[in-house]
Amino acid sequence: MSEQIRFLLDGHWETVGAVDPTTTALDWLRQTKGRTGSKEGCAEGDCGACTVLVGSAEQGELVWRAVNSCILFLPMLHGKALHTVESLGGDHPVQRAMVEHHGSQCGFCTPGIVMSLYGRSIGAAGTENAKIEDVLAGNLCRCTGYGPILDAAKAVPVQKDDDAAILAALQRQPQGLQLDGWFSPTSADELADLLVKHPDARIVAGATDVGLWVTKHHRALPKIISIGGIADLASIEESEDGLTLGAAVRYGDAYAALTRIHPDLGELVRRIGAVQVRNAGTIVGNIANGSPIGDMPPALIALGASITQRRGDERRDLALEDYFLDYGKQDRRPGEFVESVFVPRPRADQIVRIVKLSKRFDSDISAVCGAVCLTLEKGHITEARMAFGGMAGVPKRAQAAEAVLVGSVWSQSACEEAARALAEDFSPLTDVRGSAEYRLAAAGNILRRLWFEANGSGGTVLTAEAVDV
Repeated sequence: MSEQIRFLLDGHWETVGAVDPTTTALDWLRQTKGRTGSKEGCAEGDCGACTVLVGSAEQGELVWRAVNSCILFLPMLHGKALHTVESLGGDHPVQRAMVEHHGSQCGFCTPGIVMSLYGRSIGAAGTENAKIEDVLAGNLCRCTGYGPILDAAKAVPVQKDDDAAILAALQRQPQGLQLDGWFSPTSADELADLLVKHPDARIVAGATDVGLWVTKHHRALPKIISIGGIADLASIEESEDGLTLGAAVRYGDAYAALTRIHPDLGELVRRIGAVQVRNAGTIVGNIANGSPIGDMPPALIALGASITQRRGDERRDLALEDYFLDYGKQDRRPGEFVESVFVPRPRADQIVRIVKLSKRFDSDISAVCGAVCLTLEKGHITEARMAFGGMAGVPKRAQAAEAVLVGSVWSQSACEEAARALAEDFSPLTDVRGSAEYRLAAAGNILRRLWFEANGSGGTVLTAEAVDV
């Protein structure tokens, strides 16, 4: 267990001793190293001006990820490699392409854009088979416009980076870290022991939420346990029954497996944050923080997901919907943590639809996120599970609307009646993302749209086995 932060910067070891563990990588780069190419635009992981690449040794390979350094705590770099825009030297093909295609005007956002495109050019995680527009969704530019930037991106070839020297150096570096107020355990058992001893510690996975507590709210976090380096919590286990995701599985890492569970799940993940956020944030982190507007919980609740919680050597399983007790309150005991989530695979006799409604397509918080899973038998609805986010203080099932549907003939009138029943399930708030009236109407329209899509009237045909309509 190291007592100093050690990471590779441009292939050379950096050692950082006494430091506030909530110092961000961006502040350290700018204030300590004088690397001012990385900019602070939003300090919350939205604009991408601070984008850097972080490399890690994983299963014998060097994996690079573009992340937002403004909400990346410096100790999270321990045992990893770091590249900033200065690492490219000013004459990298991505930089030349940006110049040649007139992709920069004021230049504030340009370093982050260059780093995202550099990540794409070396096959960084989250860029495989991705559209250039998706790779750049987390990088804002309001001067040049994206046309010239897209042209620059298309001009740069993609060639996988497998730097053997960096990989070998990372493989030799011990991963554990303990600072004053910071722990980075290397196994789930070690994490469990630490939480029993320090039940008041704040667990951090990707810091895409907690990072804002520091940068925006200036909160003091006296004790943090980081789980990003725990390999046995980063497992993805796929079976005929479903998918089990460990607590350290990032959105980006889970994307392909979730898409195989259902295409709507994959599409939902594609719209959560941007590449930089999905390369840091975790599925379980989105569950454990208890947000009423987290996108994943409604979808997973509708599918019948469950979680496994652990305290010491004791484990208990819990239906995901039962984890959320009230706004800011979850069924998690002192010293306990969410170890994994299990997502059932929809059956052939089920119709599933997951919808996110927001003002922007990319990098936006939902006004409403709704998910519906209906089980059909000979034209009748035998089971209905519906869950919504943004409609209450917690992600919540629509039990009154479900009751309307169960036992009904699968029909437009049944969907219409269930849509009206949502007013019995929810009394949403009015805020900047939408009025209460809008939210109720939008949630009802998700059900109405489901009927048309399932019957081929909305451009999409959803199928379920043994449906007779």
